[in-house]
This record gives sequence, structure tokens and C-alpha cells, in this order.
Amino acid sequence: MGKTLAINAGSSSLKWQLYAMPEETVIAKGIFERIGLPESISTTKFGGESHTRKQNIVDHRQAVLLLMDELIHFNLIKEFREITGIGHRVVAGGEFFKSSTVITPEVLEEIKNLSILAPLHNPANVLGIEAFQRLLPDTLAVAVFDTAFHTTLPEKAYRYPIPTKYYSDYSIRKYGAHGTSHMYVSQEAAKFLDQPIEDLKLITAHIGNGASITAIDGGKSIDTSMGFTPLAGVMMGTRSGEMDASVIPYMLESDPSLRTAQDVIDVLNNKSGVLGVSDLSSDMRDLQAAKEQGNPKAILAYEMYVDRIKKFIAQYFGVLNGADALIFTAGVGENDTDVRRDVVNGLSWFGMELDETKNVRGAFGEISMPDSKVKVLVIPTNEELVIARDVEVAKQNK
Repeated sequence: MGKTLAINAGSSSLKWQLYAMPEETVIAKGIFERIGLPESISTTKFGGESHTRKQNIVDHRQAVLLLMDELIHFNLIKEFREITGIGHRVVAGGEFFKSSTVITPEVLEEIKNLSILAPLHNPANVLGIEAFQRLLPDTLAVAVFDTAFHTTLPEKAYRYPIPTKYYSDYSIRKYGAHGTSHMYVSQEAAKFLDQPIEDLKLITAHIGNGASITAIDGGKSIDTSMGFTPLAGVMMGTRSGEMDASVIPYMLESDPSLRTAQDVIDVLNNKSGVLGVSDLSSDMRDLQAAKEQGNPKAILAYEMYVDRIKKFIAQYFGVLNGADALIFTAGVGENDTDVRRDVVNGLSWFGMELDETKNVRGAFGEISMPDSKVKVLVIPTNEELVIARDVEVAKQNK
């Protein structure tokens, strides 16, 4: 029996799960939050217990050291070499990586080069990889790419309507993201519906601080809302989502504080979306609380957020020529009953009818009425399990 760590590193966070493999048993899991900020928070959960402490964690390397110390301290491992594999979520693999890949120096360098496709994510993913390499240099490490699931997109979906040279010479195309999540929940939906995934048309809505919608036909991604980078698609916590590209030069000309195109991209990535419209927060829980108090900016931000999600789901009914089920997942999709209700009720023409008695926080499985033409499901995502499984495959092929 081996032990595998599944790692999901963000710019100021590091989520992890420790698995016994191949049994796929979760031994422990946790998260380091506010890395590089005052009063960082670490949480470790195992055996029905939860241990949280606050301390200053200056960078990802320190977080990894603290994680390994905690695994020893809580007797989750007795020595480091018990960990026989580490899987790292990497957002952008471009056209270079079409499946999970063992990390070599050349692979790591290419992941760094692909940071242009995921400027908020790949650099953080690299920090996590390098931190573990220093501590566990001989442990098998595997990169699991968010973009890999979307390599099945047909050319008509992934190409942009711009001169061909920008694709052939510069690889400008739609890559998508959240692929491990979309793949996992679509497969779980097929199990729940007790039908072969090859026979199903599904629309998956991964709605969290980052959000993407995917059209899945026969288990394959055929279109997805995120694009060249994770900035495209629906409105998100801090990201604008889809908008007219002409806004970028206009913002540069109009706002003297913006000097370069990268300055504008920073606004669209980090200061827009729910945060930008509400002038309040990127967290949907904060937005809901303010909306209930009648805050007009919060109400507008919420209405825009739901509107964009509905539009993408609606267009994927066209791409698929109908769908068997709509699946909600990720933080907002799994927990926000208002968002689910308002999205589904706004798409009732397509044959979806919500069962309000089932649309509750913590819902799992079907939340639509029995005679709903299109089933509506809530399925918690488990990207870490997908990562652990891909590490296990790499072990067997080693």
C-alpha cells in the first residue's frame, strides 16, 4: 500500500489530501490559507477531527514544511518515504500536455513557459511543485492538467475567428480549465443516472470563485466557457468573463493609472467580476448577505452573475442539440441554493423544473422534479481523487 498526496496550490493557498492507494481511502486532508499574508491559517482534518491554527506562513516552501511536520505529528505518516507519489494540479497545459505527465526538469520548465495561459494559476502551481521537490526529491511527482479534458474540443469550438497565423504560429486558441472537475462530475452523473456516459449529453457547471460551463457529449468535452486563459467565459469572483476586446485599449486611453495591457488584464483578472460590480467582496456568501439587506450594487452583481451563467448553459443546449442533465458543482454550485434556483428557473423553457424541497444546502444527487425533461443534479467535485488516480497510473507505468 502506498500513500499519495494530491496537491492544489493557489497563489496564497495550498489544498491537500493524503490517500491510501490504490484503495482510494482519504487518510487526511487540509488547507493552508493566506500564505504570505498576516495570520495564515492551516487546517488539518482526519478521523472526524479538525485541527486549525493561525501563524505567519511566508511562502509555499514553509507551508510544505509545515504540512510534512503535521503529517508526522499527527502520526498520519511515520517517515517521509511512506509518500510514494505526489500529484500536482496544474491549470494550463496548452497544446503541449494532453494528459497527466511525470514531472521532469523539462516538464517543469514548460509549465513555467505556459504561465501566460494561466497567469493567476501556473506560477502558484510551480511554487507547490518546487517546494515538494526540495523536500522529497526522489518521490514520483505527476502534473495533472486542467486543460487535458478539453483536448477533445473540435476545431470549430477551439479556434478563434482571427487570422490563421495566430493559431498556427502563436497557438492562440481556446484551452479551457477545470477539466478534472468537469470530467469527474460527468462520470459520477452517469453512475447516478445509471446510464453509460457514452449515451449521455451533459452540461456541467463548475461554479466557484472561478467558474466554467462545459458541454459534454458521450463523455467528451466538446465546448467550454473558459478560453485562451481562465479569464474568459462567465462572470466570476474577481474575473470579468466574456467582454468586448475593444474595451482594453479604451481603458488604456481613458484611465491614466493604466500604463500597459498587462495593467488592464490585472484589473480584469483581479478586480472585476462580483468584486468589481459590488464594490464589496468576491465571496458569494458576502454578496448574498448584502443583497438581503437591499444593497443595490450587491443585487446588480448577483443578477449579472446569474445572467451570464444562464446564457452559457443556454447556448450549450444548442451545441449539444439538447441535454439529459445539468450538473452543479464546486463551492457556489454545491452550496448556494439561490443561484441554483434562479439559474434553473430562468431556463425552464428547456424542460427543467426544480424541486424546491430538494434544493437545499448540502444537497446531493437529483434536485429536479420527477417529470423534469432535463435532470438537474448536484454532485460535489473531487479533483483531488482524480489527481491521486493519475498518480497511481504513473506508478504502474513507471
